Amino acid sequence: MRPRKPRECAARRTGDAVLSELLEKVQVELVRYEHPLFTFHAHEAANGVEVEIRFRPTGVEVHTYQFLLRPREIENKQFPWTFQRQLYDCLHDYVIEMFTCNPQRQDA
Repeated sequence: MRPRKPRECAARRTGDAVLSELLEKVQVELVRYEHPLFTFHAHEAANGVEVEIRFRPTGVEVHTYQFLLRPREIENKQFPWTFQRQLYDCLHDYVIEMFTCNPQRQDA
């Protein structure tokens, strides 16, 4: 008699399949957005799908902005609209974070 594989492994495979489907759903939305200053990428993360926003022009040192989408957010039937709002909010935050000097900075 062969030893049984732990149930956890089967659940993990099922989870991986679900995570792949969620990633695909995010990527389908991301291709709808083009911007001359930013590129968008998504990849699987431990707790969902991580979206990266990168500054496109070269020669300027700028960090990569990342945000996490949880499965419940992606599975929501309003996902295209909530995703757009979150993407725009994150773009706003990213641009603000690019300031090298502003009156609110404590280290300036």
